[in-house]
Amino acid sequence: MTTTANPGSSPPPVPELPPEAVEEWRAEEAELIELMARTRRRLGGVAAFRIGPRPTVLVTDPEAVQHVLGRHPERYVKRSHRARMIAGDGVLSATGDAWRRQRRVLQAQFTGPGMRRYEQRIAAAARRTADRWAGYARTAERVDIGEEMRHFALDTIWRALTGHPLDTATERELDRIPAVVAALPQLPDGDHASDAVAGDLARIDAVAHAAIDAARRREDGPDGPGVLRDLLDAADRHPEYTDRLIRDELVTLLVAGHETTATTLTWLHLLLDANPGARARALAAGPEGSPERREAVQALVSETLRLYPSAWILPRHALADDTLAGHRVEAGTDLLVCPYLTHRDPALWPDPERFDPARFTPGGARPAHLGAYFPFGLGARACLGTQFALRESTALLELLLPAHEVRFLGTPPGSVYSITVRPDGPTPAVVTAAGAG
Repeated sequence: MTTTANPGSSPPPVPELPPEAVEEWRAEEAELIELMARTRRRLGGVAAFRIGPRPTVLVTDPEAVQHVLGRHPERYVKRSHRARMIAGDGVLSATGDAWRRQRRVLQAQFTGPGMRRYEQRIAAAARRTADRWAGYARTAERVDIGEEMRHFALDTIWRALTGHPLDTATERELDRIPAVVAALPQLPDGDHASDAVAGDLARIDAVAHAAIDAARRREDGPDGPGVLRDLLDAADRHPEYTDRLIRDELVTLLVAGHETTATTLTWLHLLLDANPGARARALAAGPEGSPERREAVQALVSETLRLYPSAWILPRHALADDTLAGHRVEAGTDLLVCPYLTHRDPALWPDPERFDPARFTPGGARPAHLGAYFPFGLGARACLGTQFALRESTALLELLLPAHEVRFLGTPPGSVYSITVRPDGPTPAVVTAAGAG
């Protein structure tokens, strides 16, 4: 397969789903993901459908994914972002030179040696959750696993950003984030908040500005300053770091740093409930604290991210004419790169709907191509917080899985496709001590 331009020929256009198939989808009032799945099934890993005046190109083929995201990010760019309504001009939404400057400021915080400053904060948030679950096991209290995972992930990122544990008042205000995220469109289509979420955004803004003021007064937490202090220091070198941009970066990191992790951990518990042997196999891989145990727990997370990637859809916009998988892509074309569908392609992943963490253990059957597995994106715009998210997820599970079992009292009927793929409904459960029956 070629993904490079060939000036000596005129490649054909990307094959397009026939209009009647699109109309059938409209009549069913199905999710966008269903139209995309039909397009891939009928036409392959680079195909188009039309829900506006121009065709939208769907990209799920691994080589084409690598071409768009990995090799030519300057040719296929973000034009906007669904989260702009809440994240403003933060690094998630920024483009061009502004994005490059902002990414440089943040990159050292969440990669390589920079991650070491968060180890104790992650561990403290995980212990706090484990202690709370020990209480639930004693009282047989009914809890919502999704809310529990959101509390943990929000506590963890708040410690990283501010140096302080999450307090009840702050959590109460930031509980507005899921409602705002749920209101975001599946595709970018504007920056403005609706009246329904304007009040929630105002309360999130108030928390952000209070945190900025506290960091400016150097009111550090028990583990020292957080990322917010680094953003304030960046303002001394980069005048574009106004209070507004610092607010946007803070809220971006709050949303991206907890919503995706909470959703992944919720799905993981639901998958373990449906596949109880997976938990037992992970715990049997090695004793507590061993590399083998950690590797097995990480495999649980990786397989969950295969089925429910943090970034399930990645919109891009072609700035120049190109040839992709032997087909013509014209400047101005919108593309949708879809990890969700790539990760469920039976040509890449045998029995793709099956939860099989062994795919991510030594000798496991998983494709080698970089474009076959990219739950946090790929290339220059891959998620900055990948290492952070994987470390916090593993740290929590290493405490919870040996000590507790989860019995769900009801499970969501399906999925909701917003900025993340989340369970469609509550996740009530009872937490018991492991082996208690």
